[in-house]
Amino acid sequence: MAEEQGRKRLGRGLAALMGDVSADAGFSDRDRERARGLKRVPIAFLRPNPRNPRRTFAEADLEDLANSIRERGVFQPILVRPVAGETEAYEIIAGERRWRASQRAGLHEVPILVREVDDREALEIAIIENVQRADLNALEEGGGYQQLMNEFAYSQSELAQVIGKSRSHVANTMRLLKLPERVKEHLAEGRLTAGHARALLTAPDPEALAETIVAKGLTVRDAEALAQKPLGDAVKAAAKAQPKDPDTLALERRLADGLGLTVSLAHRATGAGEVRIRYASLEQLDEICRRLEQG
Repeated sequence: MAEEQGRKRLGRGLAALMGDVSADAGFSDRDRERARGLKRVPIAFLRPNPRNPRRTFAEADLEDLANSIRERGVFQPILVRPVAGETEAYEIIAGERRWRASQRAGLHEVPILVREVDDREALEIAIIENVQRADLNALEEGGGYQQLMNEFAYSQSELAQVIGKSRSHVANTMRLLKLPERVKEHLAEGRLTAGHARALLTAPDPEALAETIVAKGLTVRDAEALAQKPLGDAVKAAAKAQPKDPDTLALERRLADGLGLTVSLAHRATGAGEVRIRYASLEQLDEICRRLEQG
């Protein structure tokens, strides 16, 4: 009971910490930085956390962020902890992407916020920060949850409470780790969404259905319908599924090239339809909004 209560308090404390990290929009005033416990250090003093659940850093995303940093600087501090036994050395808890992009931008110093935390708290904070910013793909998120449960004996309910998600979300995300490797490859590289992957969990042959979804650009609803069919029927239905026409695919590529993001078009015979734009970070969402507002 005492341990469970401690984890509840920890969850609230982490939420407060992450709120503190993201609240201020600018750090040009060094006096204000010092008053908030922030400081600037040479970028070489920082090192990545080998246990960071985030493994994928898209080149286009890093370059976009580097361009933004060149123009406006680093708006959010990088959350770090001291490296034991070393002076002026810090391990990144949250903000590795900002650190990588700052190097590309040619910065010599970056703002940091130092916290004394143990391995468990560092991993919790890294997962919470990335989940709140939607920076993890579903496999990285599930892998982070699995790591916390394996190393620190969390139950799914306790973990859900700490990260602010439902227990079913935690369970369903971790189930994606059981998919075949080829399916996980499609998911990690963005060819399948988490919705597609969840549908594949119940499919009689998830790998074959995944290849069909990718090849024909099927929607999540299509994938869910096919996953409920017996294997033979699913194969027949998948074969009959209509792929996107060349004009639609060409327009998707044109929009994707213009935005630098993944774009999906769903066009109906009535002339109506929808456009979906996938973004991997809040910076990309800001850029989409800016372009729409400017027309």
